[in-house]
Amino acid sequence: MTTHSPVHVFDAYGTLFNVHAAAGVYAGEIGPQYERLSQIWRTKHLEYTWIHAQTGRHISFWTLTERSLDYAIASIGGVPAGVRGRLLSAYRRMAAYPEVPAMLARLAAQGHRLAILTNGDPDMIADAVESAGLSGQFEAVISVAEAGVFKPDRRVYQLVVDRMGVVPSNVEFFSQNRWDIAGAHVFGFRTVWVNRAVAPDEYPDMAADQVVGDLTAVGG
Repeated sequence: MTTHSPVHVFDAYGTLFNVHAAAGVYAGEIGPQYERLSQIWRTKHLEYTWIHAQTGRHISFWTLTERSLDYAIASIGGVPAGVRGRLLSAYRRMAAYPEVPAMLARLAAQGHRLAILTNGDPDMIADAVESAGLSGQFEAVISVAEAGVFKPDRRVYQLVVDRMGVVPSNVEFFSQNRWDIAGAHVFGFRTVWVNRAVAPDEYPDMAADQVVGDLTAVGG
């Protein structure tokens, strides 16, 4: 049954969780190129999801995590023995951004329904939520695995409508990824771009409804 109750839905990686934290933990071992490694890792990870979505060849997000890290490692000329495994372990236990726990608690206290919509595999996002101390905060944690395709395919956004029993216009969707905001906007969600990097805007014909620098003021 479809309701008109508003729902706050969050992308996970880069929006709630700091995807660059893993490389930062091992910066001393990686060396001065640790930030470049992290940027390449993230960029390739996303690129791989788009290629697999467009070619209809769905694959686990974890497999793409490993492949994109291997590409990043090769791009900077390698890392010391053992660092690859530690980076992957850290990726599964990445920290939430500092403002996230209080923001979620505030929204929950106000009676808002909360959910995650992520490219991550169910086991990956479960690990991230637990390690960040956010267990029990979300009514639903939705993985694209249920649709068999990565964002921004519209079938992914439809998962929210089906699971939460809402119409698209009653979903407020938060993402750090501008392309994700574009996809959600076209689907019919109200969108909030979390522009942590102060990046220039893109896709002017698929504009975000709101732009924030982080999640600090959400629900305030």
